[in-house]
Amino acid sequence: MIAYKGFDPGLICRGYQFVLGLNKTEKANCRQNGFHCAENPLDCLTYYSDMDRAEYYIVNAGGDIDEDGDDTKISCTELTILKKLTKEEFFLHGLAFLADHPLREWSSHVAKDKAKAASGYAVVRGINPAASGKRGDILAFAKEDPANGHIVQIALAQVDGKKLLPDIWYGADLTERQVALP
Repeated sequence: MIAYKGFDPGLICRGYQFVLGLNKTEKANCRQNGFHCAENPLDCLTYYSDMDRAEYYIVNAGGDIDEDGDDTKISCTELTILKKLTKEEFFLHGLAFLADHPLREWSSHVAKDKAKAASGYAVVRGINPAASGKRGDILAFAKEDPANGHIVQIALAQVDGKKLLPDIWYGADLTERQVALP
């Protein structure tokens, strides 16, 4: 099954050195052992939140697979590391997951309706999602159909200081929004 995994630089996870391609281990118990990854790429941010330090990969989880139900994290005995993702690719895969599974429980890294970027990103979902950030931050939007909650539009941009300005609120169409602050 296709999944996602975060690593410290150099394909290292909790002191274990992974290799590109197939990695094998004996047991997979999500709470204790095995190779961990997540179905929802955004859940990787729970374990590897430093976007400037972590590396994110598409992987294929195989062999024995175990889930613990906390989020979409799984443990497996065979993990094939397929491709390193750029930050933009990582968040596009996260948005695609939201669009493919609109009625699943949301990742804790997705804000409802509006979000100010923290840790280098903001992922926001709603009928008229809005986000703002500092230069270099990634803004990811999932616009919902008000009738059924399905995703009708996704958008991704980086605050670059030219097209998107720091500390300005933007919507999924990447135009400036007026946002009521709490």
